[in-house]
Amino acid sequence: MQQYVVQHEDLCPRHRRTINGVLYRACAGLPWRDLSERFGPWITVYKRHRRWSADGTWQLLLSAIQAEQDAENLVDWDIPVDSTTVRAHQHAAGAPHRPPPAVPGRQKGTAVRQTGAIRC
Repeated sequence: MQQYVVQHEDLCPRHRRTINGVLYRACAGLPWRDLSERFGPWITVYKRHRRWSADGTWQLLLSAIQAEQDAENLVDWDIPVDSTTVRAHQHAAGAPHRPPPAVPGRQKGTAVRQTGAIRC
């Protein structure tokens, strides 16, 4: 994967720490601010992740890795789905749908105007 990130050897350790930080955060499910210092400052990892998401770097990496693995026949594209484990939500069961009741004191199609301070 290192060859896809950058071509310069002096930049690779920084990118590797960033990638590891993003992957660790995704696996652990923790907030950005709780990211360990071993991945560098959390704000750096966050900003680089946002920049790479916006400019398509993550998609480029994924496509390149998938193509490489597929060329070596290491990817199994068949995904078995067992119908006993796939369930529809109860609202998708075909019950008749009733619209929500009208808001008292409001005519259909009129906007609600909010004034005053926001209450917490």
